[in-house]
Amino acid sequence: MAKTAPTFFFLIFSTVIFAQKNPIKIEGEAQGTTYHITYYDNANRDFKPQVVQILKDFDLSVSTYIPNSIISRINSNEQNVVADKYFITCFKKAKEVWKNTDGAFDPTVYPLVNAWGFGPGKKEKIEPKKIDSILKFVGFDLIRLRGNHIIKKDPRVKLDFNAFAQGYSVDVVSDFLSQQGIASFIVEIGGEVYAKGKKPDGTNWTVGIEKPIDNKESANDLKALVKLENLAIATSGNYRRFIIENGVKYAHHIDPKTGYPTKNNLLSASLFSKECISSDANATGVLVMGLEKAKLFLSNHPELQAYLIYSDDKGNYQIYETSGLKQILNDVE
Repeated sequence: MAKTAPTFFFLIFSTVIFAQKNPIKIEGEAQGTTYHITYYDNANRDFKPQVVQILKDFDLSVSTYIPNSIISRINSNEQNVVADKYFITCFKKAKEVWKNTDGAFDPTVYPLVNAWGFGPGKKEKIEPKKIDSILKFVGFDLIRLRGNHIIKKDPRVKLDFNAFAQGYSVDVVSDFLSQQGIASFIVEIGGEVYAKGKKPDGTNWTVGIEKPIDNKESANDLKALVKLENLAIATSGNYRRFIIENGVKYAHHIDPKTGYPTKNNLLSASLFSKECISSDANATGVLVMGLEKAKLFLSNHPELQAYLIYSDDKGNYQIYETSGLKQILNDVE
């Protein structure tokens, strides 16, 4: 018996060292943005080929920038288009969030997104009669899913899942890694993030929330740091995608009820939940509805946590955060 003890302790020591080897990193470009994935794997497997293929298949389903994608073919009213699992999941989640946000989140704003110059279509001259004419075929009640086919009440209705597709792609890649037995990883695509477990040394995965400073080209200084464990975060803001016409700034978030870019004092909305598709879609809805409506909405949806940055009457940054973030979030300043 005495001779087995040193071997036993050696095995434990070896296992610890093996489990705490360097992380595996995957980086690349997809969906018009970049992605960064970090994970720990005892077998030291490289999943980049599988991830690349997953993201290609994903784009062929829900990217409006690919003419032969499923969503583009549906928008073009091609006959007998069969929706796949990616499209169906997006459609059902969009319908759910549309109902919950009282229409603040609505993927049928696509014609308006294009008209304002925020989509793949050509920007149009904006005038009230033009907006009014487009609003006639904007509304998620004008489209439904029957089996794996889309039914429209008006053929001019078009869908845009870009407001939350990146969040869903994070979930898809995360599910793949989990299926491979990876218990510790972080997936980031276009700034949307999901982290599973802790690092082998017991520390949390940590991400930052930027200050909402107008900046199309690079990252801003951080406003807060967040520890993630089996949690997703998605941020929607008006400081990254916008246009300026005649000295007026127009953000890319379109209010489905008015047809115009949102105008309120909410600068960015970071939403936390168990799945990134929910965080991403609801972040868009919250930013459109504005601070006061967002507070009421969040009080009725405890499955969501939020970190909202808004501007007060003097133009200073102010923070509203839900109580569930107190243990995982620290302000940088």
